[in-house]
Amino acid sequence: MSTELTYLVLSGILSLLLWVPYIGMRAFLWGIPTFLNNYPEDFPAKTPKQPLWAERAQRAHLNLVETLPAFAIVILVAAVSNSLNDVTACWAKVFFFSRIIHAVVYTLGIPYLRTPVYLVSWFAILRIGFMLL
Repeated sequence: MSTELTYLVLSGILSLLLWVPYIGMRAFLWGIPTFLNNYPEDFPAKTPKQPLWAERAQRAHLNLVETLPAFAIVILVAAVSNSLNDVTACWAKVFFFSRIIHAVVYTLGIPYLRTPVYLVSWFAILRIGFMLL
């Protein structure tokens, strides 16, 4: 498998794992019986308040879910059109590792880094996409 497809698969796995922290916190706050029963009584009006880090973790996960389709499209088009090369491999790596850094920075609430790290992953998609045109 190519480097690009490997990083696409890893990005998909990352998107499946990023919900674990905030879902784990939700199960802890709600209690396992309520969590397994779907939602607490009077949801969402009386939802137990999650810690801020868990809310940020959820937003980091949703951000990756929103960005992953664009990454998948450019990688799959590059693969189908036999356009995979060292440049696409490099930017696929950049995308994946910037998404890990983004999730950590966002969840921890490190100021001034979230947006620049996101923009690196965004630029990686654009770089691959423009190379294909």
